[in-house]
Amino acid sequence: MKQTRLGHFVDTCWDKEVVPRLVEYIRIPNKSPAFDPDWAAHGYMDQAVALLERWAREKIATLKGAVLEVVRLPGRTPVILIEIPGNGDDRVLLYGHLDKQPEMVGWEEGTGPWTPVFKGDRLYGRGGADDGYAMFGALTAIMALHEQGIPHAPCIVLIEACEESGSYDLPHYVDHLSHRLGSPSLVVCLDSGCGNYDQLWLTTSLRGMFAGNLTVRVLDEGVHSGDASGVVPSSFRIFRQLISRLENEATGEIHAEGLYVQVPAERIAQARRAAAALGEQVYAKFPFAKGTKPMADDLVELVLNRTWRPQLAITGIEGLPEPGNAGNVLLPHTTAKLSLRLPPTLEARKADTIVRKLLEENPPYGADVRFESKNMATGWNAPQLAPWLEQSLARASEAAFGAPPAFMGEGGTIPFMAMLGEKFPKSQFVVTGVLGPHSNAHGPNEFLDIPTAKRVTAVIAHVLADHHARSTRP
Repeated sequence: MKQTRLGHFVDTCWDKEVVPRLVEYIRIPNKSPAFDPDWAAHGYMDQAVALLERWAREKIATLKGAVLEVVRLPGRTPVILIEIPGNGDDRVLLYGHLDKQPEMVGWEEGTGPWTPVFKGDRLYGRGGADDGYAMFGALTAIMALHEQGIPHAPCIVLIEACEESGSYDLPHYVDHLSHRLGSPSLVVCLDSGCGNYDQLWLTTSLRGMFAGNLTVRVLDEGVHSGDASGVVPSSFRIFRQLISRLENEATGEIHAEGLYVQVPAERIAQARRAAAALGEQVYAKFPFAKGTKPMADDLVELVLNRTWRPQLAITGIEGLPEPGNAGNVLLPHTTAKLSLRLPPTLEARKADTIVRKLLEENPPYGADVRFESKNMATGWNAPQLAPWLEQSLARASEAAFGAPPAFMGEGGTIPFMAMLGEKFPKSQFVVTGVLGPHSNAHGPNEFLDIPTAKRVTAVIAHVLADHHARSTRP
């Protein structure tokens, strides 16, 4: 591998071809089906698929024997499947997604979720970093190997359109395409984060999650608060009591012991090294409001909190009118969406059972309390790196970033990883990404750091080359 030649190829491809396509892609409001139930009728997902498909077809025309298919199962979001022939019997699966989170509020003036804006080397807009760049990065890495005549194993690029909704369509495609996916010895996922933009970050674990709606109903219709308060219990007060069963409101600690697991010693050691490398950036990367402090002073504890411990977030509330339109009415009900992040090795259905019982049993005042699960996903803990892969990542990070790689769990969830980990227990995994400090996936002001994306692309080219080379050694 000639590093200068690789860097030139990757930079040129990104600057002239990938970035302009990502600008077009950001303009498309192809929200994941959980946030746009009428996605099929609106047609935005098809627009995004068509955009990626056009570019990919043009590029794979130079790769002998490569084929692309947009696979559509009835009633499900589509997937893009690209098969690229290679050398040997091994196989590599490269994964990403193209569906997006919803708009969110709080975008800086002049920017917006569907408005691509450059600020220096960063491209702002929804979906560029999470995860529209993945297919472009994967194909660019493979083309870079061909440009230097470096062999690689047969590669399959799989891009789904349901990840932000929990990938509920993906298992059906994995089964449908099983004869084409085979049993990859290496899985590359480009849908994760990075602790900084100075080195390669490998994701060692992903938290699971489950979300559901908790509804507390005390009346069939709203009534005058002056007449009813003191007689009819507030649905919001009951809601607060129920949440306190699950979470310590003073510390954020989850009460239910069944939602915890034993953190592996290796992951604790990696958390210490990651905290030492990041320093205050462990928490300073977040846009804290004035005076707000993190939940702990110990940086290692903060890393473990966001990677291996259960945490609760209230992500939406229904039944509360806007303050300017709120009359003196005791509200009939409160409904809130609960999002609970789970330790990587905890089965999501077990958590659902624990939380449902905790919230629904013996409700205060006998109120009508119901918890309705919406989606759930079990987390993932990476297998130990094979020596060849550990050495390859070290060399690739030094070559592309000028620094050694770092390892840390991620607080988010990629359902596909748990699915693949179970289906292919002998596979090696490279899970990485470009979502670093302030890139704010799912929130306002999401951006793609273009230099980091280029370097990650170069790293993947190195790993693909080393993956094939290791199979030819005695």
